[in-house]
Amino acid sequence: MKSEIRSQPSNAGSHTKAAVGGSAQQRWVSIKTRRWRVGNQKREIRSQNLPSVLCRLSSVFCRLFSVVCLLAMLLGGAGCESASGGPGLTGPATKTDEDFKRLSVYSHFAPAKVNIMPLTEFISPGDARQANINLYVSLLDSFGSQIKSPCVFRFELYQKVQRSSEPKGKRVIIWPDIDLTDLVENDEYWRDFLRAYEFNLPFEFRLGQTNQSYILQVTSLCPTGRRLSDEFVLNPVR
Repeated sequence: MKSEIRSQPSNAGSHTKAAVGGSAQQRWVSIKTRRWRVGNQKREIRSQNLPSVLCRLSSVFCRLFSVVCLLAMLLGGAGCESASGGPGLTGPATKTDEDFKRLSVYSHFAPAKVNIMPLTEFISPGDARQANINLYVSLLDSFGSQIKSPCVFRFELYQKVQRSSEPKGKRVIIWPDIDLTDLVENDEYWRDFLRAYEFNLPFEFRLGQTNQSYILQVTSLCPTGRRLSDEFVLNPVR
């Protein structure tokens, strides 16, 4: 009986140790299982969140691209306006091709030629050394019609060299420019019955020049920037 009683505690202890060892192994397995499950869950979450992250990144890149394109368009438009004198600098917008085509139609009616009329001559008021040049000048458009137009006239008188390939010799006199860009001033010199302008240029002969022939040169400075010129031979005063 004593031996049986003594042997029982040893068996109980072994069973206890086995139970404790078994419970530790179960805990270790359960911990591993939990870690494996947590790892799988994290992978699943990452795999599920990856498309959403990519979508968010793509939307951000799209927004950035649209902002860059908008800035490029604004900077390009501002550069074009500043280079062409657009609204940013001068106010009115640049003219289109249609506007230039319309303006080109009116350019045909601008002065294209200046002509000294044959009525131009020396007139002596009585003094042999004093004379006036009655000058008649007409402006012609591209169609050959005499027109009235604002401009600045310049008159020069040269000695005429006889029997020479360059008949225009030394310049004798240049008169002050006559500005006809003002409406009242322009109308004062305009002769409507002749469709021309009349000018009276004073001139004083020097000794020995009463029998001299001259070349009168007229230059018209047009508002368009063109310089029109014509020459006319003036014979001595009779």
